[in-house]
Amino acid sequence: MSSISNNEIKRIRSLQQKKFRDESGLFVVEGEKMVAEALASAFSVESVYRKEEIGEEAMKKISSLSSPSPVLAVVRKPSDIAPDSVAELDRLIGKRGFYIGLDSIRDPGNLGTIIRIADWFGADAVFASADTVDIFNPKTVQATMGAIFRVKFHYVSLPMLSERILNASGKVYGTFLDGRNIYSRELETGDNSPVMVVTGNESEGISDQVGKLVSDRLFIPPFPSDRQGSESLNAAVATTITLAEFRRRIIKA
Repeated sequence: MSSISNNEIKRIRSLQQKKFRDESGLFVVEGEKMVAEALASAFSVESVYRKEEIGEEAMKKISSLSSPSPVLAVVRKPSDIAPDSVAELDRLIGKRGFYIGLDSIRDPGNLGTIIRIADWFGADAVFASADTVDIFNPKTVQATMGAIFRVKFHYVSLPMLSERILNASGKVYGTFLDGRNIYSRELETGDNSPVMVVTGNESEGISDQVGKLVSDRLFIPPFPSDRQGSESLNAAVATTITLAEFRRRIIKA
């Protein structure tokens, strides 16, 4: 059986905190499927730890899960996670594409689920405001179910990105309670110009700074339309419904 030093255990455990993930440029992945996804991806896997090699007690110490999985990996973050220039933003959006914008999403589970949704519906990239929860948070990583290794993700200034998309003759869509029925609106799908669909904060929605740059304010109506029920939808649920409608337009066309 291979041994693992106390310093190594301490280092891996420290990666449960954003401060140390930022300092080291590393994050943790747990589970056989997730580690296999990491190894098969373009991400750089620094080390892999297996319970059968280091022992159950050591695995419990380095795991963030209540029931530690058989395998854990330490993975390096992508170098382009936070592009900081207009030129880089223009390169990322190109002349066409279908993108998701996340404005101050704070719940790790919501973010992870939205990454899975982006993977399912084939979004070209996900762009998040700087105050969105860390994608490398252990809860977020687990919630992506491996999609983190397939979906391009960047922290950006959403107002700046929105302006670049509009300057490229693209569209910025957002979901609002006072928006117009998504099912009766004409929607651009990103085939001919860049398109971004923005999902807002779980409790406050899309910020005023981003909202003033939205080309078309969309509303997901309840059924029946005059029903007085829940006040709003969960951020991940709203993203799913919105992306499904955009993708339906491509199939219909």
